[in-house]
Amino acid sequence: MQLLSLQTQCSWCTIFLSATLLGAQMVQASIELDLDNQESIKKAAKTAASGMLQYYTGHRPGDVPGNLPDPYYWWETGAMFNAMVEYWYYTGDSQWNDITTQALLHQVGPEHNYMEPNQTRTLGNDDQAFWGLAAMAAAEVKFPNPPKDKPQWLALAQGVFNTQYPRWDNKSCHGGLKWQVFSFNNGYNYKNTVSNGCFFNLAARLAVYTGNQSYADWAEKTWDWVYEVGLISKEWQFFDGTDDKNNCTELNHIRWTYNAGLFLLGAAHMYHFTDRSEVWKTRVENIISGLDIFFPIGDIMSEVACEPNGKCNVDQRSFKAYLSRWMSHTIQIAPFTKDLLMPKLRASAEAAALQCSGPDNACGLRWNRNETFDGSTGVGEQMAALEIFQGHLVDYVDKRVSANTGGISEGNPDAGTGKSDEDSVGIHERVISTADRVGAGLLTAFIVIGSISAVYFMAV
Repeated sequence: MQLLSLQTQCSWCTIFLSATLLGAQMVQASIELDLDNQESIKKAAKTAASGMLQYYTGHRPGDVPGNLPDPYYWWETGAMFNAMVEYWYYTGDSQWNDITTQALLHQVGPEHNYMEPNQTRTLGNDDQAFWGLAAMAAAEVKFPNPPKDKPQWLALAQGVFNTQYPRWDNKSCHGGLKWQVFSFNNGYNYKNTVSNGCFFNLAARLAVYTGNQSYADWAEKTWDWVYEVGLISKEWQFFDGTDDKNNCTELNHIRWTYNAGLFLLGAAHMYHFTDRSEVWKTRVENIISGLDIFFPIGDIMSEVACEPNGKCNVDQRSFKAYLSRWMSHTIQIAPFTKDLLMPKLRASAEAAALQCSGPDNACGLRWNRNETFDGSTGVGEQMAALEIFQGHLVDYVDKRVSANTGGISEGNPDAGTGKSDEDSVGIHERVISTADRVGAGLLTAFIVIGSISAVYFMAV
């Protein structure tokens, strides 16, 4: 009995020691992050970027540059390479510049406006715009220019803008952009905040870069429409969208981080463009106050519509990356926001580093658990960690440029014009088949069902 007792005790000792060592290994595997040390931030960003790019195969022979494999949609690849443009800007590490340039140029489409014919079935205004915003960022940070015989970054951003403003729809709701570009895609009647937010963001940034008032006018017009239709709440939070079949009288009240981020950075650029007007300053401050919903615990960012119930889909798991990206950018173009935004960025980055404790420092999704890896992995999780880390280098880099302050990207005010949307992607050159319509309908149905489910689970 005594021998058995000793053996039992030793067994428990072994289990306890193994668990302790495993816990220590998990803590050691998390990303070490000192937010007051440039090299520590760069190292953390590199680790997150490397983990993100392991999902990308488009640069390999026989694969398609600018496409992520299933289950990722086309737009997220544009968002991912925007993150890589920012990565080069913040860290100076150019090892991934070639695949970034390759991807951003391969997907420009025949009219150089990011209307890729292979994406016709799911081509939303927001999808196209995310690629345009990546090109806009490349111009702003002086990312190495494409070869002379290729479309240039600024011209690509202008091409996206020039194809979108003619889509402004005054036939219902007194304006606004629809979600989908083509009427044969389900969701065509939905006027969502992200499509209008992307357009607002791009217009405001083009106004600052070029000095052209017409871009600012469109930004003002878009802001006014979103506000008047009610997609901005009294608490300065941004709802998902509205259906023009009901003349936009009913709103989808779900709230996402990236919608707030789009309008935050766009408003900051309008503040800059209008020579620091009080109107836009107040709007920026109000948007920041509305961000509190996404920082429910200890100033740590959370995708509150789906994280608490574990229902974030593939797209939604990337949304925090964009709010993180645009908060850091806002600090640079509207410096008065630093004291308002930096506490949230710091707390979120420290929590995200703890979540980067999966295999090979894989980063989890739920930062506000304030503990180790939650088991969620993917492009979105890695991109969110990357953006929240690298944004802390904002005080160490040269400011973004405009055409008058050192910009090197060549523009083209007429980019993307001259052809209809249908001709841009060759729809008039081929008859839309039944399979096309069925495929588009099924895909959009899945998206709509997912959105409805998200609303239900958020309510629960």
